[in-house]
Amino acid sequence: MSTAPRDREAPAARGRYRVTIVKYGERATTKSDVYLNHHIYGQPDDPIGMDYFVWVIQDGERTILVDTGFSRHGGEVRRRTFVIDPAEAYRALDIDPASAPVVVVTHAHYDHIGNLGLFPDSPVVIAQAELDFWLGPLAGRTQFHHSVEDEELAELRAAHEAGRISTFRGSVEVAPGVIVMEVGGHTPGQSIVLVETSEGPVLLASDSLHYYEELEADMPFAFVADLPAMYRGFDTVQQLIDEGRARHLVAGHDPATLARFTPVETGPLAGIAATIGTAE
Repeated sequence: MSTAPRDREAPAARGRYRVTIVKYGERATTKSDVYLNHHIYGQPDDPIGMDYFVWVIQDGERTILVDTGFSRHGGEVRRRTFVIDPAEAYRALDIDPASAPVVVVTHAHYDHIGNLGLFPDSPVVIAQAELDFWLGPLAGRTQFHHSVEDEELAELRAAHEAGRISTFRGSVEVAPGVIVMEVGGHTPGQSIVLVETSEGPVLLASDSLHYYEELEADMPFAFVADLPAMYRGFDTVQQLIDEGRARHLVAGHDPATLARFTPVETGPLAGIAATIGTAE
């Protein structure tokens, strides 16, 4: 089904949220492995880390999950290192799957929908182009299938058949002050999320921007479905920053991400999570 933007209230009624960024996994690699045709930029092939995150948006009334990380199987077959199991991270944030929080899927790669099954009753929001692609015939082609797990796509299909999925084209407001925007590029329906917080608007770039360096040096990521769209996504992110619509930029996989924000210093997430804003 399709949804249109909703809950258009006056600015005073906009949501004010806390965004929690949780690092749940990591790996070590090289720049030539993560940047498209890295050799043409004249840079050395330096080592680079890749962190894996889930993002949680909360206020006094609601919880919205942005992606759900990789599963135990999805991580292990790709030799990824777990820092914390995402299920444990959700428990640390007092998220009860029985409460059926909204889940925003920015795209359907293994490290973004791997734990969708933890929330069997949750409504799911995803771009129509993303859903159509991964439930369509091209999803099985090697260059695309490398980044997904069949069981996880089956979970997505089951949610769709159960009527739990809402799709959109362009953008949709999933709650007051939380807007999901489709940019494409990395995947056909890759999306980003804008969130109003007490510290200003936050842009969860997800994999439209794996690393801050991608935007700074105009270097696309190695895995891309539509290169022109990926470049346009960079332009969209920069425009949102320039217009003041995004004060805080949260990259999708950059190990420098957590250090930019307020660290979580106690409890199970100490040292592996950071926050922006205060839940109101």
